[in-house]
Amino acid sequence: MSDAPRWNRRAAMLQGIAAVALLAAGAWQGVAALASPEGEARLRPALDLPAFLSGRLTGAVNHVMAHDLPADPLLRAAGGVLRYNLFHSGGPAVRVGCGGTLFLTEELRPWPDAGPAMAERAAGVRRLRDALGRQGIALVVAVVPDKARVVAAKLCGAPRSAQAEARHNAFLAALRAEGVEPVALLPALAAVEAASAAWYRTDTHWNQEGARAAAGAIAEAVAGLPLTRGEAYRTRAAAEETEGPGDLLRLTGLDRVPDALRPRPDRQRLERTEKEEGGGGLLDEAPPPEVALVGSSYSVNANFHGALQAALQASVVNAALAGGGFAGSAAAYLGSETFRQSPPRLVVWEIPERVAAQPLTPAEREFIGRWPPTVVEASRNSPVQLLAR
Repeated sequence: MSDAPRWNRRAAMLQGIAAVALLAAGAWQGVAALASPEGEARLRPALDLPAFLSGRLTGAVNHVMAHDLPADPLLRAAGGVLRYNLFHSGGPAVRVGCGGTLFLTEELRPWPDAGPAMAERAAGVRRLRDALGRQGIALVVAVVPDKARVVAAKLCGAPRSAQAEARHNAFLAALRAEGVEPVALLPALAAVEAASAAWYRTDTHWNQEGARAAAGAIAEAVAGLPLTRGEAYRTRAAAEETEGPGDLLRLTGLDRVPDALRPRPDRQRLERTEKEEGGGGLLDEAPPPEVALVGSSYSVNANFHGALQAALQASVVNAALAGGGFAGSAAAYLGSETFRQSPPRLVVWEIPERVAAQPLTPAEREFIGRWPPTVVEASRNSPVQLLAR
């Protein structure tokens, strides 16, 4: 009997075993995903007959299979390693510069109808400033320039649209056209970048040194406001270095791979700013903070809140929200019981440049449309007028 038929039977048997193994592995992945805490949380609201008949249960199962398979982290890491090391790419959300510097694609791309979007946002800022001014509350706006603008020397060929190049000055011009003079953060951040670094290489946010520079620029801009100052703050750095935040590494799928296969993570001594103990008694009631901070993840990263308190020598309520975009945290804070019961004398509104030209969301349009469109001149003794002098 020829060896060929015997070999063909063995090959067919091996293929069958491989197919069964693959099916078993797939079934195990699916069952494990459905039984995971994330899978159970996704499925629980859809485990009834109406959800089954409407297709919501099928949609929930599909979502679990697409996002919660146990092998997902390994597959993401493998894809990220191949993209980065073979093609010098960070995937659709991240662009790779030089020296292991990563940039968010969102900062580099153009947006449709960018001009009208910036103009609508600037008009909303002005109407909010006027509404707060009628209550004796000053509003100062600080536009955070893109990482790709401050660290442009590290782009090294990463494509940047002409709209992105012009966006910073265009948005500042839109604000000024509405009579709103924003705080100039770019010079302070550019000076830090020229001397050392103002941004994390593998994260989209400013680092602790950049955050301090931005806080100092804001404090200088509001130096003429009649705030109660004099509080002392002390900033301490951790004794040991740790990795920086690295959100861009996570977006590339490289957050859990060896350093040899990815850009070197940032290192930092994590800083913490605390108010020094005063002479008051334990039962003395501290006055409510006169300053409130609203903004994006820039305001909740790199100890920016602590640096701002130290620069102002005043307590600051931090109402910023990670992912808050243009107005998410402003809307939440100004509609809160905290604002109604203890209104501040100054609101610092931190706005990332990269969101200024994006299409307005329905929530943003509802928020900026909430303020009366008429310009009402504030009292000559209000903080708004004092800031403008």
